[in-house]
Amino acid sequence: MWGTSFPAIKIGLSYVDPYQFVFLRFLVAALIMLALMILTKKLSRAPSQKKLVLILGVANGIAYLLQYIGMNFTSAAKSSLLINLSAIWVALLSPMLLGDKLGAKKVLGVTFGILGVFLVTTNLNPAMLNEGQLSGDFLLVISGVVWAFFMIYNKKLVKNSAGLLESMTWMLPATLVPLLPFSFLSSHSVLTLPLQAWVAIFYTAIFCWVIPYYLWLEGLKNISASTSTILLLSEIVVAVGVSAIFLGEIITIISGIGALFIILAIVLVSLRSKVTSKLQN
Repeated sequence: MWGTSFPAIKIGLSYVDPYQFVFLRFLVAALIMLALMILTKKLSRAPSQKKLVLILGVANGIAYLLQYIGMNFTSAAKSSLLINLSAIWVALLSPMLLGDKLGAKKVLGVTFGILGVFLVTTNLNPAMLNEGQLSGDFLLVISGVVWAFFMIYNKKLVKNSAGLLESMTWMLPATLVPLLPFSFLSSHSVLTLPLQAWVAIFYTAIFCWVIPYYLWLEGLKNISASTSTILLLSEIVVAVGVSAIFLGEIITIISGIGALFIILAIVLVSLRSKVTSKLQN
C-alpha cells in the first residue's frame, strides 16, 4: 500500500499543489480515525505516551511536507528510493539514540547507499546538478532523515502494545500542526478542486496511511525492526512497477545500478546478529 502512494501522489500533484494536498490528506485521515474512535467508543481514551505521540506526529508532518514538495521536481520511482534511504539513516542514528553498534556491515551499507544516491540523482550527467530536479531529490533525502527519527521512536511506541488506535488518532492533530501554516500558501480553493484531486487525497489518506500504518505498528509487535525494514523493500518494487505502468517512468541503466546499490545498502544496514534479533523480539 505504501508503495502505491508515490505514483498516487505524483498523479494528485497534477491537480492540486503539494501544500494543500498533504494537509487535506491528513485532515481526511484525522476525520476517518475520529469517526472510527467514536464508533468503537474509544474516543475518551488518551494515549499512554502523550509526549512521544506528539513528537511522532510533528515529525510525520514535517517528513510528508518535504516529500510532497520534493516530488514536484522528481519522479515517483526515484522518490521511493530516496525516501527508503531512511533505513541507512536509522543505522547511523541508532548508536546515538538506541546504543546500537555501527558494525562493518552497516559502514559498508552506508557507503553503498551514498554511491547509490549519487548515481540515482545525477545519472552521471553533471548538467543535472544545476537543474531543479536536484533540489527535489535533496528534499526527499532530508525527508528520509526525518523519517529515520520517526521509525526509531515508533519502536518505543509499540512497546506499549495497547492503544495503538488511540495513539494513531491523537498523532494526527500533531501531524497537522506543521502542515497548517503551509496550507495557506496554496493558490487553489478547496471548493474548486477537481474530482481527480479528491480521489488522490482520499486514496492516500486511507490506503497509504491509516491502513498500512496500523498494519506496520501491529507487525512491529511480532517481528524485529530489522526484519520489518527488509520486508518494506517491497515498497520500492511496487512504486517502481506502478510508476512504470501508469506514469510511463523509465529508469536508465545508470539509475538502475544506483537503485541496486541503495537496495543492497538497505539490506546490509538491516542485517543484525541472531542475538540482537532475539533481544528485539
